[in-house]
Amino acid sequence: MTVIEPPYKAFYADTVPGREPRIARARALAVCAGLMLGAGAALMIPIGIVTLFRARRLYAACATAISRAVLRLYGIRMQVHGAPPWPSVQTVYVSNHTSTLDIFILVALGMPNTRFFLSGFLRKILPLGVISSMIGTFFTVPQSDAAGRVRIFARAARILKRTRESVYLSPEGERVMTGTLGHFNKGAFHLATELHAPIVPMLIVIPPEVDPKRGLDARPGDVQVHVLPAIDTRAWLLADLIQNKEHVRNVLARFQETLACS
Repeated sequence: MTVIEPPYKAFYADTVPGREPRIARARALAVCAGLMLGAGAALMIPIGIVTLFRARRLYAACATAISRAVLRLYGIRMQVHGAPPWPSVQTVYVSNHTSTLDIFILVALGMPNTRFFLSGFLRKILPLGVISSMIGTFFTVPQSDAAGRVRIFARAARILKRTRESVYLSPEGERVMTGTLGHFNKGAFHLATELHAPIVPMLIVIPPEVDPKRGLDARPGDVQVHVLPAIDTRAWLLADLIQNKEHVRNVLARFQETLACS
């Protein structure tokens, strides 16, 4: 028997039990957010033409403003603990990945001189693809394409060594909905080892009553971003990659447990 999914399923994937879906609200806000992204992309393109697409920091400032506007549209407020000031040296930022909101929260933070890694399929969303391309995003391929991922990370390492820019990526890869950290992939830690750049772990905490999970039905409220102390990687070796990866995961996991007990 074929099961027909309700047309609003995408808006309410992983809905919090007891929280009634608000179909009209979610659709209206999704349309408004899409228009914001479209208008932002349309504004950034002529700015890019005038600046010969060489003013990445200007485009990043535009993307930060757009992301903050989307969060305000949904009534979501960020409370950031531990920053600013942000590190003044090249840094590899990592965090957990739990929600559709993550991309807007991370760009809205305004981390200086920072590029992002983003799943390549998001380029199909045209405004998001334009904005993320202009801010110098590294687009990834699925974990199953090991050779493709090696090429992408090798290219990113070459660019970052030359530019000394910082970079953000989530080692969890896929969003984890259980409230605990998932498996960490090696890419971020391989990159940090090659760059000899410190890793700054961050924990994003979105209350269940706010979090849309994989859907689009975000509700008003506060989200917390905890920026942890930098971890020195200057003595790291690629031979110790797994050990170092688990060390950073444990740092975040212990902090998450401390928050849960407080």
